[in-house]
This record gives sequence, structure tokens and C-alpha cells, in this order.
Amino acid sequence: MAVHPIKRLAGQTVIYGMSSIVGRLLNYLLVPLYTHLVFETQEYGVVTLMYSYVAFLLVILTYGMETAFFRFYESNPDQRQTVFSTSLFSILSTSTLFILVASFFRQPIAGALGFADHPEYIAWLGIIVGLDAIAAIPFARLRAENKPLKFALVKFVNIGVNIGLNLFFLLLCPWLLENGPQGLQQMVSTIYDPTIGVGYVFISNLVASIVTLLLLVPVMLRSQFGFSASLLRSMLVYALPLLVAGLSGVINEALDKILLKYLLPQEVALSQVGIYGACYKISIMMTIFIQAFRFAAEPFFFSQAANKDARQLYAQVMKYFVIACLFIFLGIMLFIDIVQYFVGEDYREGLGVVPVLLLANMFLGIYFNLSIWYKLTGQTRFGAFIALFGALITILLNIWWIPLIGYYGSAWATLVCYVFMTLLSYLLGQKYFRVPYELKTLGLFIVAALAIYFVSLLTGSWPALVRYIMALVFLAIFAIAVLLIDRQLMDQFKRTMSIN
Repeated sequence: MAVHPIKRLAGQTVIYGMSSIVGRLLNYLLVPLYTHLVFETQEYGVVTLMYSYVAFLLVILTYGMETAFFRFYESNPDQRQTVFSTSLFSILSTSTLFILVASFFRQPIAGALGFADHPEYIAWLGIIVGLDAIAAIPFARLRAENKPLKFALVKFVNIGVNIGLNLFFLLLCPWLLENGPQGLQQMVSTIYDPTIGVGYVFISNLVASIVTLLLLVPVMLRSQFGFSASLLRSMLVYALPLLVAGLSGVINEALDKILLKYLLPQEVALSQVGIYGACYKISIMMTIFIQAFRFAAEPFFFSQAANKDARQLYAQVMKYFVIACLFIFLGIMLFIDIVQYFVGEDYREGLGVVPVLLLANMFLGIYFNLSIWYKLTGQTRFGAFIALFGALITILLNIWWIPLIGYYGSAWATLVCYVFMTLLSYLLGQKYFRVPYELKTLGLFIVAALAIYFVSLLTGSWPALVRYIMALVFLAIFAIAVLLIDRQLMDQFKRTMSIN
């Protein structure tokens, strides 16, 4: 019996999500390590800032080829080997060149970014970005071939190596130097230098990226090389607008941390970046879900394009997606007094940005759902236009609001940006590729969740046990509200209960 497409999408989202969820949660457990035990706010600001630059570089070095790979892989079933080889050769060439440039010019680049004393950061991060860009294509192949388990396994190894080395360098080595026997102290001192400090975060990532690429070598070698210059030109024509869209998107996601460094007073800037970056991590569950969904959804959307009911299917996916996001929003915010302990006490002054960032990430996910129209129709220039519009909003609002309200301005700018991008994508999409999204129903879901959240604020002074019981009650109320708002879901629920 054939599996319903949405059930298959949900199943693959769970598998991709396991690697993302477990991985992100384990990485998330590094945040308490960083913020409670190891780094002061300004030191964690360095980590946040450097990975903001990484986000830009990774988009540049993949330049839309991931999505182009899916498009040409599905539309050219007889040339799939050539599509893979051509994509990989292109990314491999540009990434190798980037690694060489970053290593050779590490000193002037470090000076320009304000890290003149640490040019090694530039060399390490250059290699990390280059290797991760190369890995993107074999990872995409695993997704296109519906092999989420292999995908997840490699991701888990990457995560394990990264976390293990973080714990080794940031916890075990310092402890052994202070408490271990003299012979062991001498051994540790040969591989550990306390002055490297924050640099061990990057070293751990570097080793994990190397191991990941080595594990993907069999995927890269599992086909005969078949480069096609004409195919590459076609893929680049399709992909380059996505590069513009990707750069604009990463402006929306990462530029705020960079602007905070330059728009706030120098003596507090890095500390504020660290606080904002740590609180940004509290929205991790929403980010994890969206990332897992995107891994499964992009090849799914392309594979369903020829289905006569595809547009109705896309509308259903959107509905379930929004419901899941709102449950995550409420789950985090109703238990925020527990969740807050994932960051150190010095970072908790920024907790007010969490609900704003959660909603912003939800709208980013909605936008991703909507964006399928220009990918399926090949009109990726519209994606670039929408993303540029969003980037302009992000830049202007950050420049305006950061000097006035600090990182709260960054959080609100992110939300406003994604809401406007969502609206613009919907309006254009309905003109060129109409999908029957249930706007009224989706709007009522969001209103219901926000109403429950604001009512829950009235319980803030109640005893902890009572608050937790009420939080569960509020989640149950939202579930009931969802069923009452959507009669189709109510009917499905009744049928399921009657079967059981």
C-alpha cells in the first residue's frame, strides 16, 4: 500500500530532524558550557560574531548549487550522474581556491575584521567553510536519493566529534592541568595551550568538518565523472539568483550580530553580541524544526511537482507546518523560566527577545514554504528580488533601531523583515503559481496561539508548580482551538479516535 506523500514527508522530516534535533540539542548543551563555565559575555561575542561571518561565506561558496542540483537531478533523470559530478566539480574548484586565499591573506583579513592578534581564526574558519561547502553536494545527493538514515549518520558523527573535542579542550584539559598527576599534566601541556581559549571552538569544528568530508568520500566516488560545461552554465543561470537570495537571506539572519558590534559603544559591543547570540540560541527548537523540515521538504516539493494534486498538497503541508511551529512557540514560552537556565545568569537580561525571534523564525519557515513557487517555475529571479527587499528592511531597521534599543531592535527588525517577505512572496506566488493556502485558518491559528501566550503572562507570579500545570492546560487549550478552527482536522481526529 502506497504511503501518503505527507506521511512520507513527515517521516523523513523526523529522520532528518533526529540528526538536526539531537545534534542541535547536543550542540545547544555547549551553550551552558560556554556561558556558565568558560567564556565571559565578550568572549562568547567573538564566537557569535565569527560564525555570523561564516554564515555569509557558506552561502557565497555554495552559490545556490544545492537547489540547482535538486532541480536538474529531478528534471534530467537520464543525466543524474553528470548533474552530480558537474555540481561537485564546480563547488570543489571554488572552495579550494577560497581556502588558499583565506590561508594566504589571513593576517590582513584578520586586521580588517578587528582580530589582528588572531589571524589563525581566519585560516581555520576558511578551511571549515570550504570543506562544509564541498560537503553540501554529497549531502544533497543523499537527500535526493531518499537516504535520510545515511545523511543522519554522517551528521551524528560530525556532531559527536565537534562536541567531544569541545569538552576535551575546554573542560577536561584545563581540569587535568590543575588536578592531574604531574606526568599527565606534562602530556596535556604538549597538546593544550590555555592561551588559545576561544580558538578551541574553531579547532573542534575544523576537525569535525574534516572527518565529515572523509565520510562523504564514498558518496562522491559512487559515480563516473561526467562534467558538462553546458549543463554547468544552465545550472549557474538557475542558481545565481538563488545566491543573491541566499546572501540577502543571511543578511536577515546574521547581519544583526555584526551591526551590533559596530553600532553599539565599543566597550559593550562584544558583550551585547554575546548576550544576544546566547538568547538567540533559546529559539533553537523552532530553528531545528525548520531546518529538519527544509532538508526533507525541498526534494519532496520537487518530486511532487508533476502530481495533479500537488498544489492542494502544498497547502496542506503549510497548514501542518504552521501548527507545529505554534506548538513549539508555546512550548518554549510557557516554560521559559526553565528554558532560561540553558544560558548563564549574565546572559538572561536578553530573554525578552526570545518570543520575537521565535515568531520571526516561524515566518521564515512560512516563507520557505511559499518560495516553492519560484523554484518550481524556474523564476528564481523573484526569490532574489524578495530577499533583497528583506535585506534592505533588515539593514535600515537595524541601523535605525540598534542605537535606540540595542539588540531588541535587531530582534524586531528580524520579525518585521520576515513578515514582509512572507507577504510579498505570497502575493507574487498567487499570481504566477496559485496554491490554495487557507489564509483565514492559518491566521486564526496564529491569533489563538498569541492570545494564549499573552494570557499565560498573567500567571507569572504564581507558584512554580501551578504555572507548570497551567502551561500544560494552555497547550491543551491550543490543541482544542486548532481542532475547532479547522473542521477537516476535527473530522480526521474523530475518525482516528473511532478507529482506536
